[in-house]
Amino acid sequence: MQIKPITSGRRHKVAIDKSVLMRRCRPEKTLTLGFKRSGGRNNGGKMTMRGIGGGHKSKLRIVDYKNEKYNIPGIVKSIEYDPSRTAFIALVYYADGEKRYIIASDGLRPGDKVFSGSDIVPNKSCTLPLLKIPAGTMIYNIELNPGAGGKLVKSAGVSAQLLSKDEKYATVKLPSGEVRLININCQASIGTVSNPGHSNERLGKAGVSRQLGIRPRVRGVAMNPVDHPMGGGEGKASGGHPRSRKGKPAKGLKTRKHNKYSDKYILMRRKK
Repeated sequence: MQIKPITSGRRHKVAIDKSVLMRRCRPEKTLTLGFKRSGGRNNGGKMTMRGIGGGHKSKLRIVDYKNEKYNIPGIVKSIEYDPSRTAFIALVYYADGEKRYIIASDGLRPGDKVFSGSDIVPNKSCTLPLLKIPAGTMIYNIELNPGAGGKLVKSAGVSAQLLSKDEKYATVKLPSGEVRLININCQASIGTVSNPGHSNERLGKAGVSRQLGIRPRVRGVAMNPVDHPMGGGEGKASGGHPRSRKGKPAKGLKTRKHNKYSDKYILMRRKK
């Protein structure tokens, strides 16, 4: 959504569509925790991660990735913004009186019903074992181990596709292009993650980055040799092969362990 260019900061800003969110909505108090920012420092106060600091004060929302309210119908009360993630979250009121946050799927609206279990009809935002989901369905919030909660496909606007199933494993194509096997008893939610326009967002000005807790980042080639392997040189001399601050080669170096336990479950690697 293009913003009217009233100021220089808004001229290049591209905002996401938040019309589905409830206006002036405070998070559910019983499902929030205090959130203290680290500023990129460890327990000794030493900076171990650059580019982190400041940011608007926020609270941590407790999101239910397991969706273990089996055969208990829930009604979506509101769709809300979560500062800790790119996707929107939905506040669900269950029939037994409990409230929980779940990752909202694209198209989910207040008043919609959501279900979890193995004996329900596959529908948008419902959570079922992969065994009960028809092949070809788009899914998200996928478990890697039964009962452990969703680990894969939780970012804004993404979805995976259930390609096929056999007695023990389901074949799933992930958003990266990787095709892998997942235990057929693992659960997944049906649909696509909400906020599909997130990838088109442009902040417009540096102040928005600071509100998000992102500090300015200095390029390695602009540093001195003592500060970075790519630093130094006369004028705009190149820094040589791209490397990290600690000297590890970047842009192409494979860092995955050889003979990793999950190699046998990957049928096709992600696209380069």
